[in-house]
Parts: sequence; structure tokens; C-alpha cells
Amino acid sequence: MSVSTTLSTSTSLDLGPARALSCRECGHQIPLAPEFACPECFGPLEVAYEFTGVTRERIEAGPKSIWRYASLLPVPTDVTRHPNTEPGLTRLIRAERLGKELGIKRLWLKDDTGNPTHSFKDRVVAVALAAARELGFSVLACPSTGNLANAVAAAAARAGWRSVVLIPKSLEQAKIQMTAVYGGTLIAVDGNYDDVNRLATELAAEEEDWAFVNVNVRPYYAEGSKTLGFEVAEQLGWRLPEQIVIPVASGSQLTKVDKSFREFGSLGLVEPTPYRVFGAQATGCSPVATAFHEGNDVVRPVRPDTIARSLAIGNPADGPYVLDTVRRTGGALADVSDEEVVDAIQLLARTEGIFAETAGGVTLACTKKLVESGQLDPDADTVLLITGDGLKTLDAVAGRVGPTATVSASTAEVRRALAAG
Repeated sequence: MSVSTTLSTSTSLDLGPARALSCRECGHQIPLAPEFACPECFGPLEVAYEFTGVTRERIEAGPKSIWRYASLLPVPTDVTRHPNTEPGLTRLIRAERLGKELGIKRLWLKDDTGNPTHSFKDRVVAVALAAARELGFSVLACPSTGNLANAVAAAAARAGWRSVVLIPKSLEQAKIQMTAVYGGTLIAVDGNYDDVNRLATELAAEEEDWAFVNVNVRPYYAEGSKTLGFEVAEQLGWRLPEQIVIPVASGSQLTKVDKSFREFGSLGLVEPTPYRVFGAQATGCSPVATAFHEGNDVVRPVRPDTIARSLAIGNPADGPYVLDTVRRTGGALADVSDEEVVDAIQLLARTEGIFAETAGGVTLACTKKLVESGQLDPDADTVLLITGDGLKTLDAVAGRVGPTATVSASTAEVRRALAAG
């Protein structure tokens, strides 16, 4: 489906190096505009570029945010002059203790819990907002499983825009409250994410000044995930990892990280060394992993049933492209139970001091499974993406953690508790 509007098209746009929208299926190109489906074959559109003057030195001299990569993104040249949440440049840490537990010799964690609303979604929303402003929109909107809701509401508040956010009513309370606090319009829908996404698509066709970040401006929004890959390569000393494990919801993050590695290699910013991409899903919503295991090219929709609600997209838009990426790079997909997810959340917190939301538990638990099955090389440089903060999904560990003991205000009691522990 294509959403046509009367807003700006590429004849008057400043979207940096972006030059057109290109169909991922048939290759047909159209001018830059708020469109997401090819008019020829209805395939998904993505941004096509003409890059010039991109060097390591230029990037390193840039802002301490995703805007250091502005010359590789579909954003205006004056993007830093407008109020925004300035996400990115989060830490990449060497995880030696966790690596020993998993049997991986060289393990790194890309910790995106340090973003303004504590997930990677701040990256994609910042790019979407910048493009939406240039395209002439005035309202920032989205359907969301939680993290995106937080990021859209915060980014709109920072920019002085109105926000409209649609969520499943079953979302975690922490994510609901964290979205509502920014003062935008928050609508809870009696249905799952796929129901919410359908409503958003219908509204995007009716409300000409609403930029639904993951619908009518999706091609621009999706490019924000490239900054994760850019940062990993830069933080590793301008080189690509040999392996990377990425959680899969819509699948866009995985495909765009792959795109970032290919762009860095083609521009000579890194040596284009081989790398393998692995995808992680919860068993209760694992349509892409199931297709991979069955050797299928078609991803059959499922009804989500998992505590990993941020990954609970039963009909992932980029599912087929995830399969293509994983197979092309020699990677694999895995899925894990909710119990394994919670075990992994605790393991990560205990070994590296990072409290991840359920998506991080999925990524780590799948990594463990991939090592044990021999699909992931324990001797290769490996990066895991930790994409959200555990404070958003406290209910996942509520029955697992708590005080070691409860005692009266007495040192003797404390010592008895210590001895018992």
C-alpha cells in the first residue's frame, strides 16, 4: 500500500546524500517523498544514496551522537540545529566474564540502554523526525510495542511537536507510563501489535500531516538502525566484527546493520572483511526463525505469546530480508523460551552489570544456544546488541529476584543472614 500526500517531494528537499527511494523487490525508483510502497510492484521502498566526501576524519570530528554519521543518513544538512534527543554513541564494552560463561573468547556488548529513552529506538525516531520535518509533517506518530512509543513521545516533546501513539493495551505498565509522561496522545488498543499497525496504516492514509515513523516515513526511519553498525565498526577500531547477534522484531534492525557494514566497506572506511549475521527471536513469536529452520523463503504470520513484548510482531515486515541476510552471510536464526529469556537477563546482570529488557534476554539466550549447537564460532570476534533497559520490563524478573533476607535492625541478624547466604 502506498500513502500519497500533498507534502514535499524531492524537487525541493534537503535530505543530505539521499537521492531517491528504491524498491527492494523490482529496483524501480521514485523521487524522495513520504511513500513506503513501490507504485509498480508494491514492494517496500528504501533510501538510495550518492555519498560524497565521507572519511574517518570527518566522522571522528563530528558530534558525540548519531549525527556524526549525518553524511550517511537521509537527514537535512542542518539537522543538528533543530532540538532533538541526540541519541547514539553508546558504549561498546568487552564482556570478558560473560564470554567465559558462554565459552566465547572475544565478546562485546553494544549497550543501547544508555540512549535518552533507554533503547535503540531513539536512533530511528531521531532520523524519522528530521526527515519528517523536511517533508512538511507536523505530528509525529507510531504504532508500537513499547520502546518506539517512548522514543516518539520524547522526541516530539523535545521538538515541540504533537505526538500520537497507538499501543496494545497489554503492554508493560512501565512502557505505558514512560510514554504518557511526555504529554502526547496515547491510545491503548484492544488487540495485538499487528492490529495496532493496521490501524496506523489506515490513519496514515487519512491524516496528511501525521508522520507515522514506521509507516509513511518508514524508509527514512529504518535508516537510523544503520548507526548501530556504524558505531560498532568505529568503536572496534574501524573494523567489522566477525559475528553479530541481533534481536528480530520487524527485522529492520538486522537488515540495516548489515547495510551499514556494506556501506562502510564500499566507502573504504573499513576493510570489507567477511562477517556473519545471526538473528534472535522468542519461541512465542518466532516466525522468521521458524522459516529459517524449515528452509522456507516465506515467513508465515503467527499470533505472539511471549514475555518479550518488544519483539512480539507476528507478521514482521522485513522477515524475508532477514532470511536473505542471514543466509547470505552464513549466519543463522535461533529462538528461545521465556524461561531461557529470564535466565539470560539474570546472567547478563550478574556477569556484566547490565540490566537488559526481555529483548536483550532473547539475544543472549539465543547466543548461548547458537554456541552450544556449534552454529556460532566461539573463537571469532562476536558482538551482541543489547537494545533496551530492563527497568522497562520489571515484571519479567519480578518472581525471580528480591531481598536475600529480611532482618531486624541488628548486626547479629545481618551476620546470621550472611552466614545463611
